[in-house]
Amino acid sequence: MKRTGKIFTRILGGFLLIIALVIVGLYVSGNGYIFSAFRKTMLKGYSTAYIDDYVDFDNAVVRAGTPQPWELHEKYNQLQLPDSLRKELEDFQSVGFAVIQDGKLLYEEYWENYSDSDLTNAFSMAKSITTLLLGKAIEQGYIKGLDQRITDFIPEFLQDSLGRLATIGDLASMRSGFDWTEDYYSPLNMTAEAYYGDHIEKQLLKRHFSSHPGGHFKYLSANTELLAIILKRATGKNLAQYLSEEFWQPMGMENDALWSLSGGLEKSFCCFYSNVRDYAKLGQLLLQKGNWKGVQLLDSAFVERMITPCSDAFLPNEPKKYGYSIWIDENYHPSFYGMIGHLGQRILIVPDKNLVIVRLGKAKDTIHPSKGPLDADTYLMIDGVMDLIK
Repeated sequence: MKRTGKIFTRILGGFLLIIALVIVGLYVSGNGYIFSAFRKTMLKGYSTAYIDDYVDFDNAVVRAGTPQPWELHEKYNQLQLPDSLRKELEDFQSVGFAVIQDGKLLYEEYWENYSDSDLTNAFSMAKSITTLLLGKAIEQGYIKGLDQRITDFIPEFLQDSLGRLATIGDLASMRSGFDWTEDYYSPLNMTAEAYYGDHIEKQLLKRHFSSHPGGHFKYLSANTELLAIILKRATGKNLAQYLSEEFWQPMGMENDALWSLSGGLEKSFCCFYSNVRDYAKLGQLLLQKGNWKGVQLLDSAFVERMITPCSDAFLPNEPKKYGYSIWIDENYHPSFYGMIGHLGQRILIVPDKNLVIVRLGKAKDTIHPSKGPLDADTYLMIDGVMDLIK
């Protein structure tokens, strides 16, 4: 028995030593963020980031001002969702859905005890919000334009032979050539470090550019985070403050929003938290080409640039599906554009029908075939809403 006990003790001691060495190795190699990721996802039963995770992070508050509630459509919530659309929404754990037509709230519905004031993660829809701020910074003279070199604000890349050629527009249109791998599920990767690490600016500025800027479209979260660094240095303001002053308060958002921080900098590629009704106002602003109740909050020419495909970013036979931080399908009927985020977060705009569609939820449709270059659920929602309003 004593011999067995000694063997067990040695095995346990060796096992604990291995664990200790792994932990030390992860920290020494700069991968200590993995423990934060594990604690904030897997220990809570998730395999990736989730829509309510603002409780896990430090957040800046985007202050709302005097609320301007949506005007209700004369048919508000009198229409029945088509069965196919309801099935799509419920099968993939939607928590909120709304349709705005002609600037009025036509339909809204919530699931799983969520309401019109609950905050959920926009994920990559935050990229579009960041580019709205970029447009405002250009309009106000903080930034000269999309063709300005990023090194005017991030001189750390002056010694990078490719980085010193990159423009601000290259970042917003996902053509920077930055050395980055986009991955939302593997715990050991640079995107996970950006999400769960504690100093995103340092992380990005120690990397480099690996291909010529201005070339082929490649979707990278790092591009938008570099924009956040530029915006903060150019304006002297945090993104949350700037957004509050220039859009959130003037548009009469009904609730404060949150923006997750890493080392004091907003995680602009993700991690913005608001609700269905206030997200819908961002879509309405784009639909109205930057105008809000007679006030031009953003230059209409810049909005037009955002929602126009960057044709030279794609090969001749590729669908032209992206502008400046906006996804686009001009060939579908009806044509539409919008903000798209991880797990199926959507703000879709259908200009010909004067429509804004918002969907928030916990999962994305990965089952159905897509009718175009964007995710399958975008087309199912567009088709479903067309049936709703016919």
